[in-house]
Amino acid sequence: MDYAKKDAKSHARKHMKGIWAAALMPFNAALEVDEDGFRRNMDHWIDDLKIDGFFVAGKQGEFFSMSLDERKRNFELAVQAAGGRAATIMSCSDQNMDVVIDLARHAQKVGADYIVVHAPVLHFFKEQEQTVYEYYRTIAEKVDIGIALWSHPDSGYLLSPELCNRLADIDNVVAIKYSVPRPMYAELSRLANDRILVSTASEEEWLDNILELGWQLYLCSSPPYLLQTTNDRRMREYTDLAFAGEADKARAVRDSLQPVREALRNTRPAEKPHSHQKYWQELLGQVGGRVRPPMLELTEAEKAATLAAFEACGLQK
Repeated sequence: MDYAKKDAKSHARKHMKGIWAAALMPFNAALEVDEDGFRRNMDHWIDDLKIDGFFVAGKQGEFFSMSLDERKRNFELAVQAAGGRAATIMSCSDQNMDVVIDLARHAQKVGADYIVVHAPVLHFFKEQEQTVYEYYRTIAEKVDIGIALWSHPDSGYLLSPELCNRLADIDNVVAIKYSVPRPMYAELSRLANDRILVSTASEEEWLDNILELGWQLYLCSSPPYLLQTTNDRRMREYTDLAFAGEADKARAVRDSLQPVREALRNTRPAEKPHSHQKYWQELLGQVGGRVRPPMLELTEAEKAATLAAFEACGLQK
């Protein structure tokens, strides 16, 4: 990070923009992190696809299957691979707050731009909102780096817009990945858009959120590198058109990607999101690799169905 804690919000407002992708982490045949493969993917994502930032070691990156040392190494690897060409936000999520803080301090030390911490799974439901508030307040107190909140159904509950609005007053809380129904994130934008950057993972809602809610940040999932190729950067194109005020042109480009979205969605087994996305990466010429247990690999029949949909979806390689 290259800003003071007191300047975290203004720094994010200036620099946390555009298309950010959640990086899948490739594992080789021995289920080790494929560092060279990850670097090759990052080079392609930055140089060819023009992605602005990367969410590292999150759910897409299978952080839950990694040791603490591996997660720290992922942070180092991502900062090195980005090389100042794109920004990084490191997932420090964990059920143990000491681990969260340890990871956050490491991210800060190695030069990450921001961190993200998902709302914890709670084993009780008394004073839930105050408990979560204290959770984030304590983490923010221990580090200087800008923090993005992350609320999603996996926690067993969703942060309310009102709670997020309170959290937005914390100096180094700068953004939120808010995986909730649109009325909830629209309400949070109304309440707190002056203090934090609100975003959600849905690529299909991204354009409307730029045009209708004034959003500047897609934070983030895998579509930026699964829906695009070196010769077909339609997500980048419609995003830039929207930022330039060319709404009708942006909608036309966005809508043209629907066959690609459907090919991805309709061939993805519900219980195999990671292996399906990694196979799609390989079809695109990226490094996909294996998934770690307990995640499940695709069957040959599932690969064949995915390949057929990929070849028919109209994505230009």
